[in-house]
Amino acid sequence: MTTSSPAPRRMRSHTVLLGVTALTASSLTGCASQPDYAAICTDPQTNERVDDSQCDDSDEPRDYSPGLGGFFWFYMLTSATHRIPAVGQAYSPGWGTYNGRSLARSGTSLQRGGLPREGAKSVKSFTRSGGFGGSRGVSSS
Repeated sequence: MTTSSPAPRRMRSHTVLLGVTALTASSLTGCASQPDYAAICTDPQTNERVDDSQCDDSDEPRDYSPGLGGFFWFYMLTSATHRIPAVGQAYSPGWGTYNGRSLARSGTSLQRGGLPREGAKSVKSFTRSGGFGGSRGVSSS
């Protein structure tokens, strides 16, 4: 009677699989790109920033035209180094545009709101980019 020793068992390493999964997931969170424009809510009559809650957050808020009263989104290029005014501070109309509808229709990605209420040194450093392609306030319709 011959006894044979059992064949050695092969152990598969799950560590490699977990490492690859973690690496893939972390790289996907950077897939969403920064929006082209970020908007602050403004009073065009005074050229001052107001609280974001004052502006229309629907899919197609109305654009400002001279003579219209109310509060309107003012879109600034996210690549720009213009400062973000604090709520209650003045902004320069030369920093951007009120024409969000035409930007959206052209396929430009937009972020309405979400910039710091206390202001900041530049738009570029405070725009949101969401993992897996989305974040609240971004519209590209």
